[in-house]
Amino acid sequence: MFSHMVVGANDLEASKKFYDAIIGATGGNPGFMDPGGRVVYAHNGGVLLVTKPIDGQPATHANGGTLGFAMESPEQADAWHAAGVAAGGTTCEDPPGERPGSGMYLAYLRDPSGNKLCGLHRLG
Repeated sequence: MFSHMVVGANDLEASKKFYDAIIGATGGNPGFMDPGGRVVYAHNGGVLLVTKPIDGQPATHANGGTLGFAMESPEQADAWHAAGVAAGGTTCEDPPGERPGSGMYLAYLRDPSGNKLCGLHRLG
């Protein structure tokens, strides 16, 4: 359904460090700067761009918005979460773990610009 996702960032260097870490924790490669000044990631058929807003205003996070990243296992979700925290992200929501009755293992982070991310593994 989606072709790509874009998140705004005020500090591209801090954001690249963060996204390199969490995408690296899932086997992806570091991002690269495209000619437009955006950091680009391509992994497992998905594309993520990290950019300063085109309108020149400060980046802000979407209140109620979450970007979900597919995880292969609970262990990968834990590694993804730990890599994000170590690279300047902050934990949010409940600690990583299975949500009773949901059939999902979830790990939540906020990136250096406040964007909310979720590492999700479907159990069973």
